[in-house]
Amino acid sequence: MLEQMEVMFMEKSNDILIPEFERLIKLGHMVEFVPKGVSMRPFIEGGRDKVILGPCREVKVGIVVLAKVNETYVLHRVCHIQGKKIILRGDGNLKGYEVCKESDIIGRVVQIRKKRGKRKRMNKARVWRYLPTFVKKICLKLYHQYIQRVTLYED
Repeated sequence: MLEQMEVMFMEKSNDILIPEFERLIKLGHMVEFVPKGVSMRPFIEGGRDKVILGPCREVKVGIVVLAKVNETYVLHRVCHIQGKKIILRGDGNLKGYEVCKESDIIGRVVQIRKKRGKRKRMNKARVWRYLPTFVKKICLKLYHQYIQRVTLYED
């Protein structure tokens, strides 16, 4: 059974935090943090949602992982596995992808905690993977407009 360890971090550089996350995950702990960026919209809203990372025992298409790619860190979904190459892409990225190896994967997202405390498992995005790009583009546009309106009302 994995034991959850709560550690308070002030906003720090990824170069400081993520190696510590990796160390804790290797010890069997889970880590929770607020990711930055918009590349995982609409499933993870950077700067708002919290993600819980645990060990990645098996790399499979569809899971979301934290990986080191070309000296930077990404929290993206595994799109394809080609031999030893693992192809990653953010759900909100309609173009481009990253390539890493299994040894570059730091952890797997096991749960998302939305702003109001609602917990979500990561298996809800199965349909998203198979949608045509033009449908994803429309969905992301509508989502972006929704987020802008919600943000206006919250401020």
